[in-house]
Amino acid sequence: MRRARKALSLTALAAALTATAVVSTNSAQAAPTPPVADDGAKVVSQVQVDSRMIDLTIQSPALGEQAKVRVITPNGWVQGDGRSWPVLWLLHGCCDSADYLAWTKFTDVEQFMADKPAIVVMPSAGKIGMYSDWWNYGLSTKPNWRKFHMEEVKQILERGYGATGRKSMAGLSMGAYGALEYGTRYPTEFGAIAAYSGAPDVQAPGLPEVTQANMVLQGFPIWGVLWGDPWSQRARWTDHNPAAKVEKLRGIKLFISSGNGDLGPLDPDGSGIVGGLLESQSLNNSKSFVDKLNKAGIPVTTDFYAPGTHSWPYWQQELKKSWPMLASGMGL
Repeated sequence: MRRARKALSLTALAAALTATAVVSTNSAQAAPTPPVADDGAKVVSQVQVDSRMIDLTIQSPALGEQAKVRVITPNGWVQGDGRSWPVLWLLHGCCDSADYLAWTKFTDVEQFMADKPAIVVMPSAGKIGMYSDWWNYGLSTKPNWRKFHMEEVKQILERGYGATGRKSMAGLSMGAYGALEYGTRYPTEFGAIAAYSGAPDVQAPGLPEVTQANMVLQGFPIWGVLWGDPWSQRARWTDHNPAAKVEKLRGIKLFISSGNGDLGPLDPDGSGIVGGLLESQSLNNSKSFVDKLNKAGIPVTTDFYAPGTHSWPYWQQELKKSWPMLASGMGL
């Protein structure tokens, strides 16, 4: 009798272990396959920040290191359910320690997008990555921020997060340049582009020197490491200059804005002096860029406002002003 009970117990235990193994196998099969870009870029960490916001860490061959991307998902989004969504890219500016967190740290973009059926993508672009492939005296193209964004991140989002081909892009300062530069290189990718407080003509008098000074301040003291010397290697600078390639933007809905540099009610007391100087230069550069668009017969919507400094309250305001155009570019 005891032997029979013992045999029965062993049989029950074996059955339980078999059932557990089947459940584990089925669970593993049900898990979505992590998306991988063509060059092997992949998500190595995914953190759910809140009910709609995800932070991704991507191992990037284009950069030679890991980089972060913050994603705001729309209501109803479920990873791996087969649905697809239009995408709004938001690019940050130069020298901002908040980096990929900046848009959600300094604006109400998460709340603003709560009722809108679109994925919002906010990638890191480094301290002064310039949304570009670097020259490094011909020794290396790393960091290649353009490839990281427009190939690696794009493919990962499309393959694992429900992103579609319908895209709009907006950026501020360095990100305004980046949005227009990406528009000239990938003109069929974007329905609309908004550039806030940018300097899209990187070859305007004095701007190469300002760019190099910024790079030194951010820890890159070697002259020409970005695109080479602006005079002896003018062709490379021209290749990275949206103002020299405005024809590529034809067919994209464009929004260009800048303040006049004067302090206004949105500026906190005691701040805005440096922001005022930067914004006045942005205004001149942006107006010159718009003149080139007008001469080429390329439609553009502008908002040159006063007062207004180089600061986040104004960029939040401009995002909302340009939203109807950005939404239209995504087919919304």
